[in-house]
Amino acid sequence: MSILNVEHLSHGFGDRAIFNDVSFRLLKGEHIGLIGANGEGKSTFMNIITGTLTPDEGKIEWAKNIQIGYLDQHTILEKGMTIGDVLKAAFSDLFELEQKMNHICDKMGEASEAELEEYMEELGTIQTTLTLRDFYMIDAKVEEVARALGLLDLGLDKDVTDLSGGQRTKVLLGKLLLQKPDILLLDEPTNYLDAEHIEWLKRYLNDYENAFILISHDIPFLNSVINLIYHMDNQQLTRYVGDYDKFQEVYAMKKAQLESAYNRQQQEIADLKDFVARNKARVSTRNMAMSRQKKLDKMDMIELAQEKPKPEFHFKTARTPGRYIFETTDLVIGYEDALSSPLNLRMERGEKLVLTGANGIGKSTLLKSILGLIKPLSGNVVLGDYLSIGYFEQETPKGIETSCLEEIWQEFPSFSQYEVRSALAKCGLTTKHIESKVKVLSGGEQAKVRLCKLINRETNLLVLDEPTNHLDVDAKTELKRALTEYKGSILMVCHEPEFYEGLATDVWDCSQWTTKI
Repeated sequence: MSILNVEHLSHGFGDRAIFNDVSFRLLKGEHIGLIGANGEGKSTFMNIITGTLTPDEGKIEWAKNIQIGYLDQHTILEKGMTIGDVLKAAFSDLFELEQKMNHICDKMGEASEAELEEYMEELGTIQTTLTLRDFYMIDAKVEEVARALGLLDLGLDKDVTDLSGGQRTKVLLGKLLLQKPDILLLDEPTNYLDAEHIEWLKRYLNDYENAFILISHDIPFLNSVINLIYHMDNQQLTRYVGDYDKFQEVYAMKKAQLESAYNRQQQEIADLKDFVARNKARVSTRNMAMSRQKKLDKMDMIELAQEKPKPEFHFKTARTPGRYIFETTDLVIGYEDALSSPLNLRMERGEKLVLTGANGIGKSTLLKSILGLIKPLSGNVVLGDYLSIGYFEQETPKGIETSCLEEIWQEFPSFSQYEVRSALAKCGLTTKHIESKVKVLSGGEQAKVRLCKLINRETNLLVLDEPTNHLDVDAKTELKRALTEYKGSILMVCHEPEFYEGLATDVWDCSQWTTKI
């Protein structure tokens, strides 16, 4: 049974085409991995099928009475909303029914006998719906899901704008689970999630009977939960049966076959053109030459897809710093409440340290406290001598209005326009991306702009807060290579063991000192 039909979808932004005549069908029970390089339009596709964005052309048709659950990487949670508010929003349709029921009760006092009978019937229907859908057990359900996701410890009355990236993702996941939708649409759900909850989500999706579409650049996670791949590339969407490894195998084979056919055709074209050029002037061979020319004119040309620019990251190193990068004495981090016990930490030159542990225990706060961006609650941090620090934040600042060009120019005012364009192109961004505003780019493209600032500044200490979030497979592979080669020191928060294995000299488990577990 078809849940979703997409026919002849075309869409673009300005003169940049994203989809060209794309068709897609989702069947009941399919577990789909939607993959493609940064900027190919995966999140745009999700926004189109959920009705958030209207396509330029095409038809999107959902089966009747289908409830969709969408975990969007760009969802904005407003100040004043609590964790409990967001989770209860999963039942917004039931709360609307309750309001309607109260409104009917208010009107019954002045109703005629005929109206009263009508109201009683409507009340009965609403009451049955509320009872069948466990409306009077909502608080218990919310509490159960909040406990499973570790949100109960934070307090259901906590403002969502005070949460870390991982905690926000958990809140949105919790809301989805409470909705019990017929189809799940998940846009990079593992971003910001710690290892424990990635495992939990993996188990949940493996047991999930309904269909889901999952966007993820976390290949081990993707392979463990999907049975179909849809590859978004060059404005097209292609279906592959199996996991990501199987897709790579088939894709490489198809690519090699196409290249072989293209080379054969190019040789044939060259031979035909040569024959025509040599024989069209001679009366005796003119007819043969015209016949070859007709064959050339009618030939269906094989075109090779344009190769995507692959990023190249080369970190510049500053002068050698002192022996110690930083040292903390009884450092207690936090905002209003302490997030850690007193910390006595030390990092030496040349170390590449990775911080791991559950969401919300203070990993990002520790980085900011060491850098002096946040004042500690008590204790102190002493930074080493001759440090040149490069800091990579989790997200692009909100409300940014600059273009990619302006963003790099502000950082490096002495660069010529050619140097700025060249620096961004080396990070895997095309001319159209470079001239766009940063805020319209995908999460992965925005991360590449932030990395561009980092690699063009001389540093001897890189402080990286979840640098792999949003990055596609090629960019991740290249970043790992560049960080392995980097001669300076690295302090990094990361939840992907396959990324930091072979790179880290030591892994610090922050759950050992946090006050939040």
